[in-house]
Amino acid sequence: MIAPPQSQKHFGSAHKRFLQYSIASFLDREFPRTFGPVIRQKLAEKIVDLVNQQLPPKEHVRPGQCVWNAVSITTRPDSPNCRLVPVILTLVDSCDVERLARGIPMSVITQQSVARICREAFEQGALLSMRDIGLLVWRSNSAISVIREKWEAAQQTALPHVGTIQDFGTCISHKTAIIRKVVYEGKDPRRVADETKHTQQAVDRYLKDFHRVRTCYEHMPDIEFIVRTTGLSKNLVNQYVGIINKNEKLPTKTA
Repeated sequence: MIAPPQSQKHFGSAHKRFLQYSIASFLDREFPRTFGPVIRQKLAEKIVDLVNQQLPPKEHVRPGQCVWNAVSITTRPDSPNCRLVPVILTLVDSCDVERLARGIPMSVITQQSVARICREAFEQGALLSMRDIGLLVWRSNSAISVIREKWEAAQQTALPHVGTIQDFGTCISHKTAIIRKVVYEGKDPRRVADETKHTQQAVDRYLKDFHRVRTCYEHMPDIEFIVRTTGLSKNLVNQYVGIINKNEKLPTKTA
């Protein structure tokens, strides 16, 4: 079996963010034996046309804003019952233009814009992924991650997105920040949860898994052993071991 190209794997599900897909999914879920896939798509397309005629976008958003369907904060992107929430995002506003006119570099304004739309989505009950933002501004998700991380480093805080709130994707900077603040700086986990825009349950889970990995690592610094003992993924174990090695030097045990 030929594996799908990376572009298909990465962007193939992005069409789920749009209204037509939501309508077709509703018809499939509520009337599974009534409409075939072709009829569902045609009905969804016609309903979208009708909505667009009745609700012109200019009456609902300001210049510089857009409507985007983002993952609800109550579900995960990989959930079979993933729920999407329409949110209004401000890609550019008058303040951005004023900053440009004052000579502030566009790279700095871009960081502020990424931070703004992450927070706007969160305030409306949804979370953006780096892919979402990348599609909106025509940049790769890795480029958006770099922009976001620069803002987070400068502000010493984490932005709310699917990587931080739902521990989804390859984002690990939030784990590092949480564990550093609690384990190595001795901060209250409740305060750290507020600072990093995480739920208390998420912070507790990171700490529990970290201590499990650390205990195993002290006993036997072998990744495969830790994976088998903790039941955590190899990638996650490597992340925690990386944090340990960066922040402390544990004695090496011999078999």
